[in-house]
Amino acid sequence: MDAGLIEARKARARAWFEELRDRLCAAFEALEEEAPAALYPGVAGKFEKTPWRRGDGSADQGGGVAGMMRGRFFEKVGVHVSSVYGPLSADFAKNVKGADPANPMFWASGISLIAHLRNPHCPAAHMNTRHLVTTQWWFGGGGDLNPTQDYQRSEEYADAREFHSILRDACNKHGADLYPRYKKWADEYFYLPHRHHARGIGGIFYDHHNSGGDGDDSWERDFAFTQDVGRAFLQAYPALLRKHMHRSWSEEDRDEQLVQRGRYVEFNLLYDRGTAFGLKTGGNIESILSSMPPVAKWP
Repeated sequence: MDAGLIEARKARARAWFEELRDRLCAAFEALEEEAPAALYPGVAGKFEKTPWRRGDGSADQGGGVAGMMRGRFFEKVGVHVSSVYGPLSADFAKNVKGADPANPMFWASGISLIAHLRNPHCPAAHMNTRHLVTTQWWFGGGGDLNPTQDYQRSEEYADAREFHSILRDACNKHGADLYPRYKKWADEYFYLPHRHHARGIGGIFYDHHNSGGDGDDSWERDFAFTQDVGRAFLQAYPALLRKHMHRSWSEEDRDEQLVQRGRYVEFNLLYDRGTAFGLKTGGNIESILSSMPPVAKWP
């Protein structure tokens, strides 16, 4: 494949992830400003963006920008972008599609988001989308909703139906088979086998998304799909938070929230592939582990 075309695709993907980051941060800062002072006293938060570089500085291996906000409505939210590259270790390369022992180079760019809200009635959420290139290329990502209250933890709950409906519409623009396939993948992936229950109420999850080999048409289709996944999350999640931000909560609600956050910690440390990939490829530790909630408990 033409090297210039590959680099142009990388640049477009990276620019999109950065644009989506900026739009999400603006939406979340607007919610911080809107949140009623009676429930959320203090000063509205703003994102702090911290650049970082991969590796020890001896060679250019890319990096990213960690975006964090600890506010009065968002107890902790991270929206990070990165573009990293270089050789994969021989051991880890065995687990990466297209990693050739004779050519162990990789390039990966993406956006990663995790939000933990102060209000127990406002569900936590996760979203990431990414583009990877080895000797092959593909897109991956998804988004899922993680309510912390038992009454919300059903796909029949109104928030769950709305969230899934918006993701379904985004998928259906690109193929009627995508939503059922990627919803099933999310249901299977975001599951804690040692607890025998799901982490949240799901969403979509996909990886190795390449609809037609190296052709330029397939790359454009798959890039457009990944963009629509990001846009769908931006449409669905802030609206859902705005719906619940005026609700008060009890100590019992908060206690239930903290216990559910503990389940989130267990999944991310034991099973999450993105956490493992970031740590194995020399990513920014603070960004990778920023998915951890600020407070959690185990009964």
